[in-house]
Amino acid sequence: MNVQYSHIIKDCVCLYQTVTDMKKIGLLSDTHAYWDDRYIKYFSECDEIWHAGDIGSMDVLKKLEAIKPVRAVYGNIDGHEIRIICPKHQRFTIEGVDVWMTHIGGYPGKYATDVIPEIYRKPPKLFISGHSHILKVLYDKTLGLLHINPGAAGQYGFHKKRTLVRFCIDNGEFENLEIVELGDKF
Repeated sequence: MNVQYSHIIKDCVCLYQTVTDMKKIGLLSDTHAYWDDRYIKYFSECDEIWHAGDIGSMDVLKKLEAIKPVRAVYGNIDGHEIRIICPKHQRFTIEGVDVWMTHIGGYPGKYATDVIPEIYRKPPKLFISGHSHILKVLYDKTLGLLHINPGAAGQYGFHKKRTLVRFCIDNGEFENLEIVELGDKF
């Protein structure tokens, strides 16, 4: 009887550990120095915020960091101050997922020239880029990776809708991917 009880308790602990290890990610790109107070609303429940470049100002970066820890890469419009603290590429592992984030990366079938050698040699499980201002979530069957471009969260550019993405990573799996429309540009 005690063994069965102990087994039940053990299973509950394992379930609790699985839930607490899951990471909720808030992802945006191309803010171009634009701040929207709704970033706070959408990212406050996240564990981390990832910015895929064209941040535009240190003010935006600092405000995001005030919400949650931030991982960011610089984009083509970012100045020296941002380039000093944000790399061009970030490659890291989180929850068993190899992630590569860069600003100008292209997408499945049309990867950027400077990305091609490495992405084919050692593909990540998740490839994130910005730059195009076009929201895309695509699976690359050839490389076995998920590609996400969160679109543009700022006002500058040709996009019509401002967007960001939220999702969870749990034990190497992607869950609850959510596209958030922030509305039209001004």
